[in-house]
Amino acid sequence: MIMTDAPNSTIEKFDFPDNVIRDYRYWTVMMRPKQITLGCLVIACKEQGERLPDLSMEAFAELQHVTGEVESTLETLFDYDKINYCALMMVDKHVHWHVIPRYASEREAVGVVFEDQNWPKPPVFGPGKTLSGAEFAAIRKKIRQEWVIQASAEEATQAVRAL
Repeated sequence: MIMTDAPNSTIEKFDFPDNVIRDYRYWTVMMRPKQITLGCLVIACKEQGERLPDLSMEAFAELQHVTGEVESTLETLFDYDKINYCALMMVDKHVHWHVIPRYASEREAVGVVFEDQNWPKPPVFGPGKTLSGAEFAAIRKKIRQEWVIQASAEEATQAVRAL
C-alpha cells in the first residue's frame, strides 16, 4: 500500500496536525473533535487504503501496538468500563477507527462532567459534549502528557516482517 508524506483527506478532516495526540509510522491518533464520551479518539491509517484488505501487513502489526497504548492511556486517565472501536468509513473514506471509551457512571475532566448517555447500548454518533476551545485543548493536553508508551512500535513491525 502506498503511504505518502502528505496526510490523506480523512486525517485532515480531524484537524491534523492540531489534534494529533501521538504519531506512529503507519497510524496517527487524534482527539476526536466531537466528544461523544470523555476521551474519544480517532486512529487513522496514513496509507491511502479505503478498505481493510488494502492495508499493508506492517500497518496491521503496528495497529496492535497503537491500540495497546490507546487503551492503556485511556484506562489510566479516565478508568473506562468498556471501549468501542467503530470503523464506519461512510463519509471519511480512508481506513480509520473512532475510539469511544464507555462509562457506566459519570466522569470528570478539567472541571467538566461527562455522562455516557447511551450506556450500555451502542454509542450514538451525534453532536457530543459541548466543550469550549479551552476545555477541549486541556483534555487533549492531558492525554498527550499522560500517554502510556509501551514497547516500540518498530519492534512490532519487525516481528511481523520476520514471519
